[in-house]
Amino acid sequence: MAKNKSITVKGTEVLLLTKDNKEYISITDIARYKNPDEPKDVVKNWMRSRNTIEFLGLWEKIHNPSFKGVEFDPFMYQAGSNSFVLSPSKWIDTTNAIGLISKAGTGGGTFAHKDIAFEFASWVSAEFKLYLLVEFQRLKEDENDRLKLEWNLQRTLSKINYRIHTDAIKEKLIPPTITKAQSAIAYASEADLLNVALFGITAKQWREANLDKDGNIRDYAELEQLVVLTNLESINSVLIRQQLSQTERLLKLNEIAITQMKSLLGNNNMKKLKN
Repeated sequence: MAKNKSITVKGTEVLLLTKDNKEYISITDIARYKNPDEPKDVVKNWMRSRNTIEFLGLWEKIHNPSFKGVEFDPFMYQAGSNSFVLSPSKWIDTTNAIGLISKAGTGGGTFAHKDIAFEFASWVSAEFKLYLLVEFQRLKEDENDRLKLEWNLQRTLSKINYRIHTDAIKEKLIPPTITKAQSAIAYASEADLLNVALFGITAKQWREANLDKDGNIRDYAELEQLVVLTNLESINSVLIRQQLSQTERLLKLNEIAITQMKSLLGNNNMKKLKN
């Protein structure tokens, strides 16, 4: 479970978290907009409604293969009656629900998948829901912009170093007056030398093992791997000019890749950049 983030909606701080690549929003914080002193009561009152139970059950049936539909039926039957009371934790424990998360301690409370949280916000206040949507979308756009900038930076570095790399190949490895097809084979060979040094497999081996994915091995690389890749390209161009054989260069590049990856994976600044 990722570290909590937050947005401020009409003066109310609303915590967010990510679990299994799904976005969850604190409905306890949303409830504070209606009742700052007893937000839990607001959530429980919402869960007494038959419409709420019907909505929660339908969401689980669509998104959760492990949802216990048999245990859900009694809740649906009792919902709306004066004696019916249901807490988020009881709902989760009884039905194996994943749409709600009950979290104890600092930063705790009840979190709901964003689909459910927006439904709850509508019940609390149409105005609050609108502002919640605006702030949530703004956060997602900011995160996407940061990721695009990070990705473009690394791809740009890779392209710059690739030009240095290919220039060295032209200078030392490609014989004169050969065809474009032959030169392409030489480039592919050197690209795979780096792939093997860093990833342990060639581009073809990766494609054969990942038939369901588009793109290539480098498109799915981690940030640390992309940083090391740009370094390997520069280093390989130097080794080529030194006229080392591919076998000698592969051993050296693999050694360097292992050392640099170990260093980057333990680097706090890299961790901050990814968070």
